[in-house]
Amino acid sequence: MQTYEQSLEVAKEFLLKHDDFLVVSHVQPDGDAVSSTVAVGWLLSCLGKKFTLINEGHIPQRMKYLMLSDKIINMEMNPPDRMFKHVICVDCADFQRVGLTKHFFATDAQILNVDHHPTNDGYGHVNLIKSDAAATAEILYDLINKFSVEWTQASATAIYTGILTDTGGFRYSNTTPKVMGMASELLSYGVNGPMLSENLLEEMTPSQMKVLIKALSTLEMSADGRISWVYITPEHMVECEAVNEDLEGIVNYPRNIRGVEVGILFKVIDNNAVKVSLRSSGSVDVGALAQSFGGGGHARAAGCRMEGTLEQIISQVLKQVNQLL
Repeated sequence: MQTYEQSLEVAKEFLLKHDDFLVVSHVQPDGDAVSSTVAVGWLLSCLGKKFTLINEGHIPQRMKYLMLSDKIINMEMNPPDRMFKHVICVDCADFQRVGLTKHFFATDAQILNVDHHPTNDGYGHVNLIKSDAAATAEILYDLINKFSVEWTQASATAIYTGILTDTGGFRYSNTTPKVMGMASELLSYGVNGPMLSENLLEEMTPSQMKVLIKALSTLEMSADGRISWVYITPEHMVECEAVNEDLEGIVNYPRNIRGVEVGILFKVIDNNAVKVSLRSSGSVDVGALAQSFGGGGHARAAGCRMEGTLEQIISQVLKQVNQLL
């Protein structure tokens, strides 16, 4: 079993040894996924390597300030016309999270898997996993420091973004002394912390506000007040002119109610599929729960996709949560 330091060295060797990389993150990328993608791209450019950045869908509008974000190919709009033998997966808790970008992996592709999810099963040929890291960006901070490269304001901003978003603005329990030390150092490189906090954690678009109102109108709680949930339907999305990124953070509202142990957002995809987002106060390991449903994540924040009607999925999930409380 490799130590974390040994894994960093192996990952460093992988980057130095190979060239022409495909860099991918998970579907519906969040702040950590996007920032990790561009940070890897920046590091590869510093090393003089050729690389292609890709995602199954589009990058959230609020992430467009990140360096190289305009270089991330939307596979749905402009798919590559070839396969790649060397792939770097960032922030993908399991192989399925890369989505349809896997179709551009050569059959003999070598994969570097960089991630911080406890549910990651080590699907890479090289695995750089630290399950107690606050974000994949934290791991990349350590990896970047293994090379003789000079930090820039842009690269520091990318890493800071991943840490800021995955710690909920340094409010979650994954905000360690190391995280705060990293944040302090990154700020010294010129990162505009207040601007990023405003842009990523505070500001809302009209569509976000409208879909939040819709979600809260569906709010329900269990009889004992320990579980609370909301749901969003395709009709809600159309009516609010909302996109998937507008749903970010909604699951925290039911979770934030006093006495609630588990908050849940059910997002109806179609008549027979629902995306489930779970948040826990800590008494329930929602990462393990999501994994039992084919998903994954962390003990306090996780998700999965389930087949069935909204009513069936709500009943099934609530039954499992009740058994864990």
